Amino acid sequence: MEPLTEHRLVSGPVVYGFLRLVRVSRARQEALAASLAEYCRKHELQLSGVFTDRDAAGSASAAFTGLLDVLALPDVYGVVAPAMSHLGPKAVGAERARQIESAGARLLLVRRPCPTRSGVSRSGPTHHLHSGTTRVVDVES
Repeated sequence: MEPLTEHRLVSGPVVYGFLRLVRVSRARQEALAASLAEYCRKHELQLSGVFTDRDAAGSASAAFTGLLDVLALPDVYGVVAPAMSHLGPKAVGAERARQIESAGARLLLVRRPCPTRSGVSRSGPTHHLHSGTTRVVDVES
């Protein structure tokens, strides 16, 4: 009898990690890298490398340029980062997210952005459930 697919070694979609590490401890660096690896393991993604940006300003960096270069390779699915803040300050991060998507890649975040304090997001009001789950309620409901 042939083994099930789940019992075979199958490569998942190829992703590259991106970390912005400015003045962080070695332990924090290792924990962030481990969080990327664990996220990829859980979601059956193949983490092919991690680019590390150490530029405090968040402007053009060799790490981000290298990331964009590998996104041009065939069969690259996306970029995984711990949070949106790892792409840089808000304006820089938004532009970098746009560049990632323009390259045809997906941006995957280990930690999703938190809803706004007022409980109203761009998609409408949110209601918080137990254990960190958020349910979005349509504005018309």
